Amino acid sequence: MDLILAAVIFIVSYFFIMTDRINRAVIALCGGTLLLLTGVYTTRDMFMNYIDWHTIALLFSMMLLISITEKTGLFTFIAIRFSQKVKGDPIHLLIGCSILTAVGSALLDNVTTVLIFVPIILKITKMLKLPSFPYLLAIIFSSNIGGAATLIGDPPNIMIGQAVEQLTFLSFLVHLAPLAILMFFIMLAMIFLIFNRVLRNQHREIKELMEINAHSHLIKSPMLYKSITVLLMTMLGFLLHTIIHMELTVIALSGAILLLLLTEKELATEQIFEKVEWVTLFFFIGLFTLVGGLQEVGIIDQLARGIVLSTDSDYAKTSLLVLWISGIFSGIVDNIPFVAAMIPVVQEFKSYGMDNLDPIWWSLALGACLGGNGTLVGASANVVVAGLAEGAGEKIPFIRFMIYGVPLVILSLTISSVYIFFRYLLPYT
Repeated sequence: MDLILAAVIFIVSYFFIMTDRINRAVIALCGGTLLLLTGVYTTRDMFMNYIDWHTIALLFSMMLLISITEKTGLFTFIAIRFSQKVKGDPIHLLIGCSILTAVGSALLDNVTTVLIFVPIILKITKMLKLPSFPYLLAIIFSSNIGGAATLIGDPPNIMIGQAVEQLTFLSFLVHLAPLAILMFFIMLAMIFLIFNRVLRNQHREIKELMEINAHSHLIKSPMLYKSITVLLMTMLGFLLHTIIHMELTVIALSGAILLLLLTEKELATEQIFEKVEWVTLFFFIGLFTLVGGLQEVGIIDQLARGIVLSTDSDYAKTSLLVLWISGIFSGIVDNIPFVAAMIPVVQEFKSYGMDNLDPIWWSLALGACLGGNGTLVGASANVVVAGLAEGAGEKIPFIRFMIYGVPLVILSLTISSVYIFFRYLLPYT
């Protein structure tokens, strides 16, 4: 009975999450509460075994750091100055916003990055009378590809990094960044070929852009220098955490608390906490409880056994199957809930004699991050961009996005298959 209850609650919850008719966090929390009410698991099991508080604390800490730094106007200043440097050239602007988004998504996280850049690019395209769709499309694709390069760039990577101790910040850079860079240039070439003629034929209005005083957006106060210093220290800590023997969560939390203390007199703490994406955090909490229900009744074990049996425990087949399954399903449902469900599945592979799971972890990370480009609900960054655009009167049509997103995902998974096979799987064949 518990198995049926957990499965039904999971499926119904995910249906409503996919349709986005009701707030995702509310749906996820309702699902978790129903699992408690029906006795699938106890409150102690939910809080002690299934909610990953390390991931929640890491996300919370990064949100605090970015919220304080954003108050200094640093991110707005960078975006405006770059636009002025390219003198409003549509193609240079497209390339520039893609690069800034990809780099920002790798070093910060893709949701935060798009929150910073989308309002700026919408304002610039409006001033220059340029179509916003190509730029929004490039930002979404760049955020997911750039986020795939590092441990903190995309929520799925954060979740995988927290679940697997040996996969460090440097490990993600070494193993995933090369492919992410390759895919970024391929994506950029694709966007250029598709929209080059459209953008070149647009009449440009650069006078208003060039008259913007970028420095007026930059608040040159001690808070600016404190924010930059602490943010750089935190990033350095991420890179060196295996050497200094400190967890990523501790580093991020320390940086956030330090910056809160340093800026307490300049910026009210209440204002910073108001800027935290609480909906996202509670969505994660609800999500962990939903997946916990599947773990509790053994559905996760059955799924893991099914994948292993279908591939005869073959490393190459299993890794590539995980890559394509994660890529396809991450486009259909959000890649965050999919990875949350798949992490215990991959961990279960060890019980079937598969000791070296690293190739499978990289396959899961690549499939989830790159597969998120398939639809507007494929990744959290996509949903954020769509919401910001709609609020500005520039709605992104779901089907139109898929026309560009699905081919990119198929190409990404094909290239990733070749990369995974020759870099990791060839010895096993």
